Amino acid sequence: MPDPSRPPAVSLTVDGRAVEVDAAGSLLDALREDLGLRAPKDGCSPQGQCGCCTVLVDGQPRVACVTPVRRVAGRSVVTAEGLDPVIRDRWADALCATGASQCGFCTPGILCRLEGLRAKGSTAGDHAAVEQALLAHLCRCTGWRTLLDAWDVMAGAGAPAVGRDVEAASRRAAIEGGAPQAVSPEVALGRGGFADDTAPRDALVALPDRAGGWAVGETLAEAREAAGKVQGRRTTVEPRPPLAVPPGPWAARLRTCWVEPAYLEPDASWCEPGGTPVTPLANGGAFGGKEASPVGEVARRLADEHGRAVRVLLPREEVVRRGPKRPPVAGGADADGAGVLRVVRTAGSAEAIAAVAPGLAVEEVDVPGPPTSAAIRAAGWAEAVVLLTGARGRLGPVVDPRHGGVAEAELRDGRVRVRVEAGDPLDGVTLRSYCTGAAHMALSWVSSEGLAVDEAGEVHDLTIRSFGILRAVDTPPIDVEIGSSEGPPRRASDAVFAAVAAAAWLHLGCPTDWPTGARWR
Repeated sequence: MPDPSRPPAVSLTVDGRAVEVDAAGSLLDALREDLGLRAPKDGCSPQGQCGCCTVLVDGQPRVACVTPVRRVAGRSVVTAEGLDPVIRDRWADALCATGASQCGFCTPGILCRLEGLRAKGSTAGDHAAVEQALLAHLCRCTGWRTLLDAWDVMAGAGAPAVGRDVEAASRRAAIEGGAPQAVSPEVALGRGGFADDTAPRDALVALPDRAGGWAVGETLAEAREAAGKVQGRRTTVEPRPPLAVPPGPWAARLRTCWVEPAYLEPDASWCEPGGTPVTPLANGGAFGGKEASPVGEVARRLADEHGRAVRVLLPREEVVRRGPKRPPVAGGADADGAGVLRVVRTAGSAEAIAAVAPGLAVEEVDVPGPPTSAAIRAAGWAEAVVLLTGARGRLGPVVDPRHGGVAEAELRDGRVRVRVEAGDPLDGVTLRSYCTGAAHMALSWVSSEGLAVDEAGEVHDLTIRSFGILRAVDTPPIDVEIGSSEGPPRRASDAVFAAVAAAAWLHLGCPTDWPTGARWR
């Protein structure tokens, strides 16, 4: 007789092994929580919008977080780890060799998607098919173009680059990412040591509750129920710049919106009682968006309080509500570099602006809205570079005032062309990958990124697709030339971000309000 106290189970095959899992919940819950498989990642918690949890179900790509596990009863599920080892390792080598994996959070899902496409017969050079397949995914780091390179290596059975110094590549990745970061085929398979992947299986789980505290459960399902988690939605309201341009006879005017850093790995940490919490920056810098993340200290406190290891997770909706945004600006400038730049009050913004534009008077304004941070990629000084570029009608070399990297950029013939001076490049593949990702982020910022925030300061865009990140099908080719500069290695991707944003705005004729709605392809 069945045990009535035991939850109903579903039988299926996972990575070649027959298993039984709880029939409640999603396929992703079954894979990560019941079976402890860490290749599928939870990036949108669960909105079915980022593709990080993609697996193969009977050979077909499927987003696991919105697939009820009962729907796959009796079927075969293959994660990135469960692919034929020869195929899996070839993919990992191709992704690593082309710089198509940086933090490695999104690549296991992308790998499954592209392997499903390759198995259908798509070949090297079929970039249109790859870009269409990538519509189911978001990748914030790589700018999509390097994934096409990896596809060509894999689908063409070409040999990955030989003799690459992965230690030097890791050093360059850490410089560009602002946090310790590894480069290897292992990272491309999602084995970068992310905080939630390394948590003990028997750890308690803590999520933010709706009263400003933390709900703790024995399982993720229990914590979600106790927290009263409500699925986030996307508003129909368009993002709106919250500041007005100061009056004046300006040659150029600029207004920007609230912008989400949009890192794919949600904030996570865990801690043993009396221990040191695991950093939420386990294999990537999150573009400065996690520098003040509370999850580590919360994990430490709750572990001491409960006398057990505790995992602390921010669902995607809470990352959007609580995480710092790029501070909106509104300004005007003349061709001599004089003007006024208003910015939502953010510690460090005035200093960042003054470092590149001493002729701009900075006005800090208190506006209801989500938290902001000057730690986010080139915040403040990139906006100043953009505004002065529009006012002068030309773009010269952009110098990162903090890290010393130099970049030049132009949009011509449907391509983005970038030249960087980064001191010793250490590893050209890694440097090019980070610069490509920064160029993509800049194009996305100018054309489509913004959050709807109401007059009371509440964010209404809570889904990852509502951030406006530029899709693969909309991203033009990006050419990166690495200059032969001397000296120690310097971060260059922030300078690329500012230079490409300025070049893109100039290319569009300098419309005042961002996002501009421009199309690049």
